[in-house]
Amino acid sequence: MNLILLGAPGAGKGTQGKNLLERYRIPQISTGDILRSNVRSKTQLGLKAREYMDKGVLVPDDVVVGMVSDRIKEEDCLNGFILDGFPRNLKQAEVLEQTLKDMGKRIDRVIGIDVERKELVRRLSGRRVCRKCGANYHVIFSPPMNIGACDKCSSEIYQRDDDSEETIEARLKVYEQETFPLIEYYARKGLYAAVDGIGTVDQITNFIVSAIEKGRSNT
Repeated sequence: MNLILLGAPGAGKGTQGKNLLERYRIPQISTGDILRSNVRSKTQLGLKAREYMDKGVLVPDDVVVGMVSDRIKEEDCLNGFILDGFPRNLKQAEVLEQTLKDMGKRIDRVIGIDVERKELVRRLSGRRVCRKCGANYHVIFSPPMNIGACDKCSSEIYQRDDDSEETIEARLKVYEQETFPLIEYYARKGLYAAVDGIGTVDQITNFIVSAIEKGRSNT
């Protein structure tokens, strides 16, 4: 089974992807993880991506799609995979579809995790990270025992620049412009299902599993 998880930054795609991995025993594939892995390993695509990253610009679609294509050809993806936040735009979706077709594969279900903008900003702007060890916290959901200090190493915790409300609003605007058209794209193919992204982690996982199983029963 080949799945795609869509959702704005802060919707919980990463967390839900991990839960689906455990349930269906298929790998969760994050473009961020793939990008970092290729850069660390100095693959041909990784070196190409590093050139753009060093300039502070987005890595082009063809490079990102190339990395994802290589990843889904690996042995652990034979029985399926979960794409976490990929594709990000229509061009990536079209290239992905052709790549899978060439491999004799297809996407079976696309799940969109719906969370209203106000809640997304609340989730993202509350994130904090330790300057020394990199431990993650949230001022509402998982605050440190002592305000401003890391539980693990007692160093300062801070808010990253990309977690400021202004930056978050900009990220959400880009998401809406580039990713919203994917909803219509996959809906026309009968693959898309939206689930409520508000609730406990387990409740949302159950919503997603129900949508996946419903889609499988209709094929």
